[in-house]
Amino acid sequence: MIDEYSVESVYADLLARAPENKMEPRMAPMWRAMELLGEPQKAYPVIHLTGTNGKTSTARIIEAGLRAHNLRTGRYTSPHLSKVTERISIDGEPVPDETFVRIWDEIHPYLQIVDAELEAEGDPRLTYFEALTVLGFAIFADEPVDVVVLEVGLGGITDATNVADGTVSVVTPISLDHTDLLGDTPGEIALEKSGIIKASGFLISAAQPADAAQVLLEKAQELGVPYRFEGVEFGVQERSVAVGGQLLTIQGLAGRYPDLLLPLHGAHQAENAAVAVAALEAFFGAGERELEVELLQDAFALVSSPGRLEVLRTAPTVVVDAAHNPAGIKVTAEALQEAFSFSKLVLVLGVLREKDAIQILEQLRDSLGEFAEEICLTQSDSPRAIPAGELAELALDAGFEEQNIHIAEKLDEALVWAVERAEAHEDLSGAVLVTGSITLVAEARILLGKA
Repeated sequence: MIDEYSVESVYADLLARAPENKMEPRMAPMWRAMELLGEPQKAYPVIHLTGTNGKTSTARIIEAGLRAHNLRTGRYTSPHLSKVTERISIDGEPVPDETFVRIWDEIHPYLQIVDAELEAEGDPRLTYFEALTVLGFAIFADEPVDVVVLEVGLGGITDATNVADGTVSVVTPISLDHTDLLGDTPGEIALEKSGIIKASGFLISAAQPADAAQVLLEKAQELGVPYRFEGVEFGVQERSVAVGGQLLTIQGLAGRYPDLLLPLHGAHQAENAAVAVAALEAFFGAGERELEVELLQDAFALVSSPGRLEVLRTAPTVVVDAAHNPAGIKVTAEALQEAFSFSKLVLVLGVLREKDAIQILEQLRDSLGEFAEEICLTQSDSPRAIPAGELAELALDAGFEEQNIHIAEKLDEALVWAVERAEAHEDLSGAVLVTGSITLVAEARILLGKA
């Protein structure tokens, strides 16, 4: 019964399964769960997103555009910042606790059937991400929603979300991440991510490295689906910094859209917005129907992306950004220097074990240089976090000077030190950037009252 569960108890059940970073390269259990539940993933059209960086921001912009067209939306993204219900959103808001718990209560016996069948074969039971994805599909069918914006967890071909057939498949920028699972080159990674492209769909891709673009192109041609690439058929035509964000003109597939005020910072977010507009054009009119510019303007005005160059406090300013790979760090550094006029930046960095910490540190040094000499190495509460002391050794290897390196195992201590260093800057224009992992950003948001 419902009263046996709470959001906390459901989350505990999910956490007792194989963790999110231990995704199983398989699809059969998901297909079995969908069969038992009556194929809820087919109850609505899907806009399916994969890529290395920018997925969640692009998903949020697409969602805003759909809602501006009076469609009831479901959005599935990961990971969450404060509460697991954020991953399953209805009309732009986390699913209500009651719905989350009620649908889990309804599907749990079917998950147990799949678990038992897997264990009988000597295979691991449904993972955290597989079980949560089943729950998301079931909630969206129960609501019901008009369209789902669906973000992969990892890769594409064997991602749990890939039981859905995307009406539009969106590929955000591909770079090197999760190389142990996806491949050592952008082309190899693109091969895995191309698995979300489905016959009778439509491919929208951000600008890609040449080998990745070729893989996506060949997959679309093989399936006979239309394809459009940023920088070829659509893109950002004009961009200027504005108060609280940037003013864009986007050339879409079917129209030109001026005076779009996007309340997000950085060229990368402008490119995400162009990809989102093209995806909306593909969804509503196969790329041949122009959208109403007034609706897009209304949609963009409502866009937010928590944890992405988000200001948590002022005097001194504390900014958090969830960049967690070298490519993400690079665009974050560029956007921060474009959007803000800080004269000094104090870094607070925490990185998870599966990430390339040395390259992240080297990218910070290359991108920010003397502007951000001081760095505090810390760690989130995640068991996957690299210990702060170990990170400090890597910071030395990456070129940070020993006298500019501080170690604080607890994030609250790291923030206190960084704020004091920023406040010590003589013209009072110092700031703090917290980055390196989503788990660290999530904890910073809680500590600074943004959860």
